[in-house]
Amino acid sequence: MDSVLRLIVVVGGSLLVTVAGGLLADLLLRRADSRHRETPLWGLLRRCRTAFQIVLFAALLRSSHRAIDWPPLREHQALIGHVLLLVLIGAGAWLAIRIVEAVVESSYARYAAGSREAAKVRRVRTQVTLIMRVVTVAVGVLAVAVMLVTFPNFRALGTSLLASAGIIGVVAGVAAQSTLGNLFAGFQIAFGDMVRLGDTVVVDGEWGTVEEITLTFLAVRTWDERRVTMPVSYFTARPFENWSRGGIEMTGTVMVHCDHSTPVSLMRAELRAILDACPTWDGRSWDLAVTDTTPTGITVRAVVTAKDADDLWTTRCAVREQLVAWLARRHPYALPRVATAPAVEESPASGRPGEAAWAPART
Repeated sequence: MDSVLRLIVVVGGSLLVTVAGGLLADLLLRRADSRHRETPLWGLLRRCRTAFQIVLFAALLRSSHRAIDWPPLREHQALIGHVLLLVLIGAGAWLAIRIVEAVVESSYARYAAGSREAAKVRRVRTQVTLIMRVVTVAVGVLAVAVMLVTFPNFRALGTSLLASAGIIGVVAGVAAQSTLGNLFAGFQIAFGDMVRLGDTVVVDGEWGTVEEITLTFLAVRTWDERRVTMPVSYFTARPFENWSRGGIEMTGTVMVHCDHSTPVSLMRAELRAILDACPTWDGRSWDLAVTDTTPTGITVRAVVTAKDADDLWTTRCAVREQLVAWLARRHPYALPRVATAPAVEESPASGRPGEAAWAPART
């Protein structure tokens, strides 16, 4: 009976202290968050509550489980202590990752709130994302390594593996050449400012927005909601278009094929009227000119501007649609046509070579 009472006291007391510690930590973080509105750090640290409680509960049980003098547990005290140690290591790694995430996200949020340059904000967000992935992997690997060291058999195995570390390193390097290449390419993208989260890119003819960047792959969300996934080494080995590089303002063109009789001056005035009514045009610049002529027609180019790639696409589509509709409604003769003519025959009246006259085509 005394051993059962000790079990209840130890487990119940540890659980009570854990719940009380979690509530107290949450209360203190909530008060700190209300006093320091300029930083979201204290509010983000509240997400560490579960990991903190697991660490506290495992630490309390590990330090007091030997006080339980219950016969069924007495025989497995070493096993129970080892399991609690493994739980403590895993929960400690989880808590460390949560704390680092809170600190990094808080720093990024303060930087984003104080910066007016969207390009720099996207660059910092890309770097922060990749840094957090590296930290998560590093802490996870370290936690697993510490767990393995707690097993005596793995200590002897580790000693024997160190003797052949050179051979293993060479074999692993050859086998993981592609993976390591993508890993270093991910760092190059993050800190070389080649492409960032939210950038508008054109890759292999696919136009889209960079949605996710990891250490090994990059995902592009296309305009029709598809996801194009490719290794990050692609962006360090092949050329691609980054429409968000530098400033986000962009200039685009709209090509319209017309007949030679097109009233270009009226078309230019109509373009200005269309842009004045277009909410996605930023008003920086516009133009309309004849850029090419052929025996069958002319090519009219309209130049428009917008504040970003998405608005530029919308503006180009609106201009193209409304210009063609205006030509069809007001000047249908200006639309491109396929010219046909009857066959040319030698003039029987003149009889001189090289002189021709129009005649109906023979059937």
